[in-house]
Order: sequence, then C-alpha cells, then structure tokens
Amino acid sequence: MSCRFKPKFITFDAYGTLVDFQMSSVTRNLLSDQVGEDEMGEFLDDFEAYRMDEVLGAYKPYPQVIMDALRRACQRRRVDYRESDGEEIVAAIPTWGPHAEVPDALNALAEHYRLVILSNAKDDQIKLNVEKLGAPFHAVFTAEQARGYKPQFRPFEYMLEMLDCDQSEILHVSASLWYDLIPAHHLRITEKVYINRGYEPSTPFYGYTELEDLSELPGLLLD
Repeated sequence: MSCRFKPKFITFDAYGTLVDFQMSSVTRNLLSDQVGEDEMGEFLDDFEAYRMDEVLGAYKPYPQVIMDALRRACQRRRVDYRESDGEEIVAAIPTWGPHAEVPDALNALAEHYRLVILSNAKDDQIKLNVEKLGAPFHAVFTAEQARGYKPQFRPFEYMLEMLDCDQSEILHVSASLWYDLIPAHHLRITEKVYINRGYEPSTPFYGYTELEDLSELPGLLLD
C-alpha cells in the first residue's frame, strides 16, 4: 500500500480483526465433557470449517449459522449435539472486547478518516462489541443488512452501495484472507491490509500490505 493513498473510508472486518475472537475457547469449555483433549483440536477445526460452509448458502440469521455448524461438527465426530451449547456460544459473542492495541489505533485513525465495519453479524449482536472498541465509526454494516455473508460478494457490494463510493476509494482491513481479502481481491479492491494474527497462512498473491497488528496501521497512513 502506498503511503500516499488517502482512502475515503477505511473499512474493517470485526471479529478476529478488531474484536478478540474467542469462539474456540468458549467451545472448548462447553464440550470438554464430551470431546477429549486429544480430539479437541480436530473438533474445533471441523466446527470452523462448517461455519465457513454455512455462510456460503442462502442467508439465515447468524445464531442459526453457529448452531447448524456446531450440529454438523458433532455429527461428524459422533458427539451428542446439545442445543444449549450452541445457545451459550451465541450468547458469549457480544461479550467479547477488542484486541489490546485496537482502541488506540482506531482512535488515531478516526481523527483523519471515516471508519466503517463490515461484519458477518446480526445487528443486535455486534452493537455491544462495537461499543467495547471505544472508537467512533461512520457506519456498521452487517450480514443481516446485506442478507448475505462474506466471502460472498453481496456484503461488499452492499457496503459500497450504502457508502456511495467506488472500490478504489476504500482501504479494507482484515485478519482473514478467506472471508475478506480474497473476495476483495476479486472485486478489485486494490488497497488491502492483512492483520496477520495467525488464523490463516499469508498468501501475498492477493496483493495486500501485511502487518502484525493494528498498531502499525496509523504509521502507514498518518505520516
């Protein structure tokens, strides 16, 4: 990313990028009575993979995505599915706060740029997470509003439509290649930042600037 680029909007993924995503730890605690430690890693990988698969279909509310993915992971591993486990995971999501460096970085950026969130979330779910970020946002767009989930193109197209801007006018920031940066690449969003929090392997082919955490971003844009 060129330091001369001054985006009209900086758009962010939320969960994992800004919000400390604790899905695995919550699930581990809930299922520890049924899944042994030697199998827990694969169970959590399956749960993650089924969540990725669930968002590729027709829109359904995010709690249903979580519960259907958990049910499929349990079936695959021959573990009893308990609806209460899915409900507890969904209830935990709004309680998660930001990664440590995020509030200061966002506030530094907000003094100069309009900040936007594009998230695979329900409106009432993400409201509390955004409040915990401690920074002002111009807009928060969700899968519920777009009636579709990333990595489908529809959420990005919805965001650009609502912002009344072109893809060349935004900088998109995410800790996920699969959900965000790969579809952004195909939509010709050229200015992208990958916050490498270790969720996915770096794949420079997709044309992004890679940072270790969000604290490095203000230095690139505010010099």
